[in-house]
Amino acid sequence: MNYKVVEIFDSINGEGPLAGRLSTFVRFTSCNLRCHYCDTRYAYDHPQYTLMSLAEILTRIEEASLDLVTLTGGEPLAAPHVAVLIEKLGEMGKHVEIETNGSIDIAPFHRLAHRPSFTLDYKLPGSGMSAFMKTENYQYLKDGDIVKFVCGAKDDLEEALRIIRIYHLNEEDCYFSAVFNQLAPRDIVDFLLAHKLKAKVQLQLHKYIWDPMKRGV
Repeated sequence: MNYKVVEIFDSINGEGPLAGRLSTFVRFTSCNLRCHYCDTRYAYDHPQYTLMSLAEILTRIEEASLDLVTLTGGEPLAAPHVAVLIEKLGEMGKHVEIETNGSIDIAPFHRLAHRPSFTLDYKLPGSGMSAFMKTENYQYLKDGDIVKFVCGAKDDLEEALRIIRIYHLNEEDCYFSAVFNQLAPRDIVDFLLAHKLKAKVQLQLHKYIWDPMKRGV
């Protein structure tokens, strides 16, 4: 049981209600989407990775002695045996957060004995990947889960509002961020004010890279 790991590092969480907390990050290789603004292409574009056993990953995390573990990518839910890793981390007393792109069914992970929390992206039209979103996931959201909207234009803001209303998302669990040099955080603030939304703005910026790459692994 091996995992393709691009990197493991300790840092502060940058997203959602856990922002600012120390976390051990495990980044897996490969992704099934190709967002125009992706800032971690090194995880899937000719990636350099280490093939690590479950025991090796758990040892590295135990050595860090941090309570929070963030699984990211790439797309962590597409990594083989990731459910086994989540359960083992739960048995160690770790809180596991999953940063997932919104195209993978979270139902199997929702049913785990040690259910993780989810930072669930909704890819807006500016990403080029909105056709692949799995909105069925919203029925599994619980306290501690969030939906993230990365916005590159005012049309993206309007689409995010439409999604929030159609699927009756809890506004306080929705987070907006801007694509760098495409939309100013102030534009998001003005939009939230105009619609009296209780969503939150996070200042994490995503760099826009125009590249007509096709979706693939």
